[in-house]
Amino acid sequence: MNKPSCALVNKPFSGSVVVVGASVSKKKIALSGSYSSSSLASLSAPLGITGEADTFTRVVDPTNPKRVLAIVGLGPTPLTPQALRNAAAVASRRLTDSSTITFDFGAESEEDIEAIAEGALLGSYSFQKYKSSSSNSYKLERIEIIAPKKFAPTLSRSEITSSSVALVKDLVNTPANDLYPASFATAAQEAIKGLPIKATIWDEKALAKDGFGGILGVGQGSSRPPRLMKLEYSSRQARHKIALVGKGITFDTGGLSLKSGAGMIGMKYDMTGAATVLAVIRAAAQLKLKVKITAWLCLAENMPSGTATRPNDVLTIRGGKTVEVLNTDAEGRLVLADGLAAASEEKPDLIIDVATLTGAATTALGTRYTGAMGDERSISHLVELGKAVGETFWHMPLPEEIRAYLNSDIADLANIKQGNTAAGMLVGATFLQQFIGKTSDKDDAPLIPWIHLDVANTANNAGAPFGVVASGPTGVAVRTLIKLSESFAAA
Repeated sequence: MNKPSCALVNKPFSGSVVVVGASVSKKKIALSGSYSSSSLASLSAPLGITGEADTFTRVVDPTNPKRVLAIVGLGPTPLTPQALRNAAAVASRRLTDSSTITFDFGAESEEDIEAIAEGALLGSYSFQKYKSSSSNSYKLERIEIIAPKKFAPTLSRSEITSSSVALVKDLVNTPANDLYPASFATAAQEAIKGLPIKATIWDEKALAKDGFGGILGVGQGSSRPPRLMKLEYSSRQARHKIALVGKGITFDTGGLSLKSGAGMIGMKYDMTGAATVLAVIRAAAQLKLKVKITAWLCLAENMPSGTATRPNDVLTIRGGKTVEVLNTDAEGRLVLADGLAAASEEKPDLIIDVATLTGAATTALGTRYTGAMGDERSISHLVELGKAVGETFWHMPLPEEIRAYLNSDIADLANIKQGNTAAGMLVGATFLQQFIGKTSDKDDAPLIPWIHLDVANTANNAGAPFGVVASGPTGVAVRTLIKLSESFAAA
């Protein structure tokens, strides 16, 4: 990942490209910052400047022919932090061939400056690790924002959130020949180096000893054994505890229930959930949040071989529940079951799992809404926090009748209902719900509040970039979960 520096300035550097916002007010184009009274706005029509979101136009500054201006659409007024964040991302994504870019958006509030910085840094992301140096056209070294210097401390949070998203993208972009369970755990240790985060790793022998049959069962077909990684961050002032559980299938062939050749392309991204929870706990430690967070990274490679789990095999999950495996390509829920059961043992205030779980998520919600299932009150809070950072979640139901789909003749439950094509996302979530523990040891105690995020449809953008979302891995949910952690720290 190439990471430019970010700073507040009084005026543009002489060699920088200046980014100016164009908004639409009463059907007229208005420019931002020091260009608000410029005659350039009157030339918007012939220059093709519409002010619509995601638009981008390069022009020569009529007042300084040596300077290039990048006019980016802000959309209609009144402007929101999200509009500024998206526009900044669009501009920086298009200007990575420039060494320095300066945002002249006229921002004067802490919230707006934070949004611009975050958007600019998110948009500047580039993954060049596997390209030869001759093909690397990335030149961006410095991002400047014209704003009062007193707001300089606000850049810190933007840098942490953007680097958290970049961490997820880096891991997802890394091919599976380099990123497998053991190397993922090593990368995670490197990511948290120097931070007050305790790491515990279970290898295949420890997994067997401690009853993590789901992770073992999924990973036993690969020559590269599975791992479970537990990360713990705890502030001394913490009053609340969150558990994060991430699906970490470093490559998913489907196992013996083999995917098609085309269906395997992109399956290196099946570890997005584990990367996400790693990024969130790291951000919490960097921000020194007054909260306790435990992250469980459930890591396995799902491969076919003579040692692979077979359809009709029965696995024993942590805690003793048994699962008949009817489809080895429904493996994510098996590794998550172990993680959720282990997380429940510590009785946190909230459990959140993140997983690229079902193709049905795309059928149900398209590619821009992430499905959230579980505790209504917790999901309502999550949805509102998502709106604040421009991430969209949709509360999906968990109908009681779906539990019967998972009945097994020989085990406590099956991992799929064979032949069923309806409500696949809800079936997956209902399976996971069976491994959520109670808030106490009392028989009548309620279940621990829990949210399941199925990011299979939003974790990767196969289409054109929009706003802060580039093509490829999106890092979805990271910024919302950081916000959620901050809200627990402040409660």
